Amino acid sequence: MVFSSALFLFLFLPVFFVVYFLVPYKWKNVWALIGSTVFYAWGGPVFVFVLYGSILADYLISLKMVSSQGVTKKRWLWLGLVLNVGLLAYFKYANFFVENFTGLLELLGMGAFHWTEVALPIGISFFTFQKISYLVDVFRGEKKELRNMVDYALFVILFPQLIAGPIVRFKDIATQIVDRRANLIPEERLLGIYRFIIGLSKKVLIANPMGELADKYFDGVLDPSRGESWVAVLAYTFQIYFDFSGYSDMAIGLGRMMGFKFPENFNFPYISKSITEFWRRWHMTLSSWMRDYLYIPLGGNRVSATRTYLNLWVVFLISGLWHGASWNFVIWGAYHGLWLVLERGVLMSVLEKIPGFIRIFTTFVIAVFGWLVFRVEEWEVFTAYLGAMFTGEGGAQISAYQYTIFAIAIFFSFWAAFRPASKTEASPYETISPNKAVRITVISLLLLVLSSSFIISTDFNPFIYFRF
Repeated sequence: MVFSSALFLFLFLPVFFVVYFLVPYKWKNVWALIGSTVFYAWGGPVFVFVLYGSILADYLISLKMVSSQGVTKKRWLWLGLVLNVGLLAYFKYANFFVENFTGLLELLGMGAFHWTEVALPIGISFFTFQKISYLVDVFRGEKKELRNMVDYALFVILFPQLIAGPIVRFKDIATQIVDRRANLIPEERLLGIYRFIIGLSKKVLIANPMGELADKYFDGVLDPSRGESWVAVLAYTFQIYFDFSGYSDMAIGLGRMMGFKFPENFNFPYISKSITEFWRRWHMTLSSWMRDYLYIPLGGNRVSATRTYLNLWVVFLISGLWHGASWNFVIWGAYHGLWLVLERGVLMSVLEKIPGFIRIFTTFVIAVFGWLVFRVEEWEVFTAYLGAMFTGEGGAQISAYQYTIFAIAIFFSFWAAFRPASKTEASPYETISPNKAVRITVISLLLLVLSSSFIISTDFNPFIYFRF
């Protein structure tokens, strides 16, 4: 069940929130847990048992951990980490490793290795990182453990952020889970509805048309012209941004309607003036998670320059693998890690002397080539499109409608570059006045009607990050 489906919008969402607002405060977490379980089970009922089994294990381990001291406490933490990483490794990477091992055996003439493919639970990469954050935050004493099993289960399975983030760390939401009276005010609900509809519009009105155009070429044209290759890669560049940021907006909006404040996940990444800045603006909850739970424990900036560069590169290599069990994701992570190392080592001092608009353009182009790696799993397709981008001939035939969507995507990706930094950094969703409330209501209704008409009239409605 995806947020931009008719089933979710016109059945699940109204039923869930009618009951949610009617039940007493002490039962809101219980109802939210029931609704979230139904939401997750819709995509694969069998995986509910996997999810709840891991939740129970983490819950019991956390209780053992806080009642222990010294080495014993650390051993309980490591047990929890191994169980979570092991579960992720089995479901997400077993097929990848077996396929590569089989390929090696066949290359050596030793025959094939027979294997029944393992199905991937939806959202496992996201909820695994959340569960790890719980164990580590409790171990460090940054937040007190949750003694109520319902509260802990809700932290993991809360449906707005369960499937594709934002990655909500325990210390950021612990108090909100326990105190359900906070933030449940009409103003928060209205801002949440507005944020949800903005995200829905980004997904349905921009990401989906861009996705159809990208798929048309990547999945159907094996010998592209120069124009077709650039159109395909740029369409995917805008698709993945509006798809994922749109989902994050919807998740944050839904959370706000329920009384939760999730962290921001995007801040106009395509106006970045370096890849370092890009990763401060793109998938921000993943970047901060990797920094606090992986990069800093590896030594961060406290070690030698060589070790710092290695840590940085390894973290992004792991980040690439986290996105998907395929070599193109590993290469994508290594690609971004290499740029970050180069910027930290030698390029940043040079970049600071270059005009801002040139740096924005250069960073965007670097990101675009990265998205080509991210999108294409087959080496032959990758080389065909990469080669055509530089040496191909001919243009691409796209309709006036597609030109219009491109123009809209470009405008909403880059317009913040022309605003004062103070206004760009400030969130437009934090406060509301009576005049703003009227404007928000009108805009929301118009966008909802328009988005709903698109949802009803088309079958193309994927979410890229659902498979991660």
